[in-house]
Amino acid sequence: MANYILRRLLYAIPIAIGVTVICFSLIYLGPSDPIAAVMPDEASAADVQRIREAYGFDKPVPVQYALWLMRAVQGDFGNSLQSNRPVLDELIPALQNTLRLAVFAAALSFAIAVVVGSVAAYSQGTWLDKTVTSFAITGVSVPHYWVAIMLVIVFAVELGWLPAMGMGTGSSRDWAWDAEHMKALILPVISLSLIPAGIITRTTRASVLEVLSHDYVETLRAKGLSEATVLRHVLKNASPTVLAVTGLQFGHLLGGSILIETVFVWPGTGFLLNESIFKRDLPVLQGTILVLAMFFVFVNLTVDIMQTWLDPRIKRD
Repeated sequence: MANYILRRLLYAIPIAIGVTVICFSLIYLGPSDPIAAVMPDEASAADVQRIREAYGFDKPVPVQYALWLMRAVQGDFGNSLQSNRPVLDELIPALQNTLRLAVFAAALSFAIAVVVGSVAAYSQGTWLDKTVTSFAITGVSVPHYWVAIMLVIVFAVELGWLPAMGMGTGSSRDWAWDAEHMKALILPVISLSLIPAGIITRTTRASVLEVLSHDYVETLRAKGLSEATVLRHVLKNASPTVLAVTGLQFGHLLGGSILIETVFVWPGTGFLLNESIFKRDLPVLQGTILVLAMFFVFVNLTVDIMQTWLDPRIKRD
């Protein structure tokens, strides 16, 4: 097990390096000089050059990358071109807000998907199976930002039950686990959980059906074990695949909530990315993408280790 974990850690290193290269390359993907783009029109060439030197854009590209990587490893992503605040000061609160959405959306998706996916597998070919499959396909196909807008119209505008946007009273740093702030979570969490719920439901159904086709399941029943015990064995053997897909979906939730956070004006990483793109704030854009990508790598690594713990056959020494 230790060898497997070490090997997975070594595999993650080149992936992480590749991510840093891509994030750093964002500076040069734009059509113009990022420093000149954010400077006022009346700024002189000397002012632009002074800012360029202050941010290190006057150095050769390999040197810029090395210096940027050394600072990033220490948690220093530079200062925002717009606010002149450290990127980390803007990134940490946004990441906390997105994690609140992602954790609840992933938990809701997983809980619903495992139940209905298992029910659909045990009811293969029946109207129940077809209904669950139809809802799963609909959840994957319908644009989640459209669902978010519809939920706002119905539950916030028409009925007035839930807030339409924001995180409740106070700033995002004043978050508290009270009824008011929890109500602000409901609509964005439901909107964000549609796609992963549909994907995990279909994966659960397929995995449970595949396990049910094995001979040992009939052997367990022939021994007189209760159906609940058989189901526990089936779910345990189907769990590695379901867990892998759930981990991937959780990673997507961390970085794929730009539209949902924009609709609900939720100050998370998606909202921060959207703002930094429009304002061409490249240090914030670089730092946010890098942190989210590293989270994705960490989640995949964690899922791989959990899969091996659940099913030792996956391990290769």
